Amino acid sequence: MEHINKIEIQGRVGTVRSNVVNDRKVVNFSVATDYLYKGKDGVGISETTWHNVVVWESKEMPEPDRIQKGVPVNVCGRLRTIKYTSADGSDRTFYEIYANRIRILSEDEVTEVR
Repeated sequence: MEHINKIEIQGRVGTVRSNVVNDRKVVNFSVATDYLYKGKDGVGISETTWHNVVVWESKEMPEPDRIQKGVPVNVCGRLRTIKYTSADGSDRTFYEIYANRIRILSEDEVTEVR
């Protein structure tokens, strides 16, 4: 049986921070995705979810400097779960997308899903 761990999101970049690890640039950034639907009263509702993304500099990735706040992106990768105990002793779970493909989108390529 093949196990699959794949996620694809499309949204806009939020906060961005980068650093260098073992002579390779790594960029951590957030992506906001919106889910649009109509409530019982027929009024449109937008639900925003923030995703944490990690990308290592490579030939397959866009220049890390092109990943900037507000830029529309399509991200493919695997979902990674990190569990830890916080300073106050409570168990926490953190999710991030370990990207293996990122595509910077033009405004024409941005799609709304309804």
